[in-house]
Amino acid sequence: MNKPAASPSRPPLGSRRPEWAGRNYLLLTAATIVTNLGTHGALIATTWAVFESGGDAGDVGLVAMARFLPLVLFLLIGGAVADRVPRHRVMVAANVLNCVSQAAFAALVLAGSAQIWQMMVLTALCGTGQAFFNPAAEGMLMSSVTGEQASRAFAVYRMAMHGASIGGAALGGALVAFVGPGWVLLIDAVAFAVAGGLRAFLDVSGIPERGPGGGLLADLKEGWQEFVGRPWLWSIVAQFSVVVGLIGAVESVYGPLVARAELGGARPWGIALAAYGVGTVAGAVLMTRWKPRRMLFVGTLCVFPIALPSAALAVPLDAVGLTAAMFVSGVAIEVFGVSWMTAMHQEIPEEKLSRVSAYDWFGSTALLPLTTALAGPAETAFGRSEALWGAAALMVLVTALVLLVPDVRNLTRRPHTKEVAGGDPVSALATAPATALGAAAPSADAEGAVRRNG
Repeated sequence: MNKPAASPSRPPLGSRRPEWAGRNYLLLTAATIVTNLGTHGALIATTWAVFESGGDAGDVGLVAMARFLPLVLFLLIGGAVADRVPRHRVMVAANVLNCVSQAAFAALVLAGSAQIWQMMVLTALCGTGQAFFNPAAEGMLMSSVTGEQASRAFAVYRMAMHGASIGGAALGGALVAFVGPGWVLLIDAVAFAVAGGLRAFLDVSGIPERGPGGGLLADLKEGWQEFVGRPWLWSIVAQFSVVVGLIGAVESVYGPLVARAELGGARPWGIALAAYGVGTVAGAVLMTRWKPRRMLFVGTLCVFPIALPSAALAVPLDAVGLTAAMFVSGVAIEVFGVSWMTAMHQEIPEEKLSRVSAYDWFGSTALLPLTTALAGPAETAFGRSEALWGAAALMVLVTALVLLVPDVRNLTRRPHTKEVAGGDPVSALATAPATALGAAAPSADAEGAVRRNG
């Protein structure tokens, strides 16, 4: 029997704060807002820093690859560490590393001496920090939420996160145009410092202590067994390995290139990214009210519109058309994102959250170094428009294929909580066997627990 995480403390009588918005949840949300404000501007700034140093599309892809490669290499280790060491310590340490690397990057750009290899090294350090941060952050968020309102809590969290993305992308695009990329990178470094300070105050006393286990390899093996035992989980992660890889190439390489050649520069691309953020906020607002019963089926259907921005850039549409495509894509992906978090929260044991999340992140980002590095050569070999049409077609194809998996179509939402001795709410799955497929035969998902994102 898995020991459930302690429920978040209830707010004082008369508090206007929702019951599910505990102290850790609020700290995590605030810190995420701060980092998203800085990071989404820094993504634009990094691309234009490469251009200002004399780089081309291939160099942009190399710098992006340098960030994604360590992210992929260290994710599994980061997940195992986060299920062993207090998660907030892992998060703070990762924030410190990101702060230092971005500050050094900013200093080089402001001094006008940044070289491509230096950018690659510093973005690689940033990617390493993210490899340890992401599994710890997801495990921490899942542990901070419980009960029937879990999906609403995730939707509000993502609404705040994407709301910050709107401001970060729009402000970043404007600042790159007016003051240059170096200052935007410096703002990102400061944001990591502030967010790390907030996360240092997270309370982990209510999270059950984890046993010593059998070492790193044993932890990774246990996480792998959890991962491969759930067809809905590994099939969607395989799907997103392709989808995320293609999105990375489009947003890191092709999008800025089309914006510079056809739309007038950084500002319209920043507005388009901000429109995507507005769409995700709209999608999150929708998901605070809507709780689809077959959550993964509905979520997967909403992955199809993610191909719209690639098609819009392939045409290419004008800034207004691209902005509209990004908005629709944002709404759709948010429906998937909240559905995915709810499914993970419902199905995965708390003490394995970070390890399973690490396999999720690993699979979803595995192709990013390859696709971003090949984006420039693909443009040379096939043409930019053809490469973008190919990306859109592949996204549609893999999404159609994943709908063939029965568990993806049939995984259903179940009541999360029931009262037990002592009055603590725990997952109903923790006290009685149940199947994720309703009246269908039991699957690998019929064991008790709680959990996550995508």
